[in-house]
Amino acid sequence: MTQDMFRSVDDNLPSVIPMFPLPSALLLPGGHLPLNIFEPRYLAMIDAALASPDRLIGMVQPVEDDQTMDTQTQPVPGLFSIGCAGRITYFQETEDQRYLIALTGVSRFRLIDQQLQPSGFRNAEIDWHEFAADMQADTSDIDRQPLIAVMKQYFKLKGFDADWSQIEQSENDQLLATLSMVCPFEVAEKQALLEANDAASRADLLIAMMEIALHDDNGGQDARH
Repeated sequence: MTQDMFRSVDDNLPSVIPMFPLPSALLLPGGHLPLNIFEPRYLAMIDAALASPDRLIGMVQPVEDDQTMDTQTQPVPGLFSIGCAGRITYFQETEDQRYLIALTGVSRFRLIDQQLQPSGFRNAEIDWHEFAADMQADTSDIDRQPLIAVMKQYFKLKGFDADWSQIEQSENDQLLATLSMVCPFEVAEKQALLEANDAASRADLLIAMMEIALHDDNGGQDARH
């Protein structure tokens, strides 16, 4: 799936949106993230988002430890400075008062500040400008053959099932978004994937991360053999 559906989005995206800090829950532009919401403060967050014109929620990862932030500015303590906003494109209210929702990634943003709301969730003050390219389809070329080759080895290692014919027919942006989001990488690794400049850089990172996992599993031997 391409990001063409977002080209009609007004340039004046809101500067304040509800924020959902969640470790290892990576959302990328054009990606789809299902969520099960049950905490009262985050139920209130969903209500606030649904009541807004854009239905946006900002997904931001908490920082695992202070070492992660050595080379980054940290305007909001405990959170990475770059996240991704998703639009609520599906929601269902369950009988036990949960929300089942799906977010579709719109654009990354830089986190400027946060404000605690009376109902317990936080609003994020954000800046979109440096990620204007997220509003257009990424047409940068990637070499799919080595990516899918290492992906098959990695999925076998992790015991993941996959429809390889469908994967090989998928478009680059959807393949990279899905792979980045579903693989059980560490928080800092997922953040690196989020912050990658383009599809080619993200593909290179994915290959490197999966090769490292295979290398470690093979006791230090080259995973490509």
